Amino acid sequence: MNKLFKTLIILFLVILTTSCGNNFFKRSDVKDNPVNVEERVKRNIEEGKGVRFQNLLEGKSGGTFDFASSNELWRASVEILDFVPLTNASYSGGIIITDWFKGKNTSETDRQLKITVRFLSNEIRADALKVSVHEKKCIKLSSNCDINLIQSNVSEEIKLAILKKAALMERNDTKKKRKPYLGRTKPEK
Repeated sequence: MNKLFKTLIILFLVILTTSCGNNFFKRSDVKDNPVNVEERVKRNIEEGKGVRFQNLLEGKSGGTFDFASSNELWRASVEILDFVPLTNASYSGGIIITDWFKGKNTSETDRQLKITVRFLSNEIRADALKVSVHEKKCIKLSSNCDINLIQSNVSEEIKLAILKKAALMERNDTKKKRKPYLGRTKPEK
């Protein structure tokens, strides 16, 4: 039994390695590949086979990064939602999710709400945010819960409050950045 098992494994490995040989390694001719290094690099990059580190070596930056402290929409959203604990606040992911919190309770059900704010743009405009409010109703003395997205004025009111707060923050920030006019006269032309 042990000898048969070893033989099958060896046979399997031989078949596996010989079948991969034709697909894994490609034959290459000198006439198909340029001799000049620059041409080879250019061709490989065009085909998506290479990576260039030239920007890193020259000290160029790889991109622009906005931080949460400079984004008025983000700061306004965090301030508006400060009455409830946050489950997820991912600036790079562009989302804020609150924890479930108590809403209005009725006698036979326990009602909880969760607010989700998605950032679609960094600009302060009406279509830059998507605010969703979910409702969880649980029947008391039971583990049956029903979770639904609710369409109410609450999501629009939260969105409007965030946009107003962000606009005020942006206005105050630009006032701070402006240098006061110190009574200098304009140069004559």
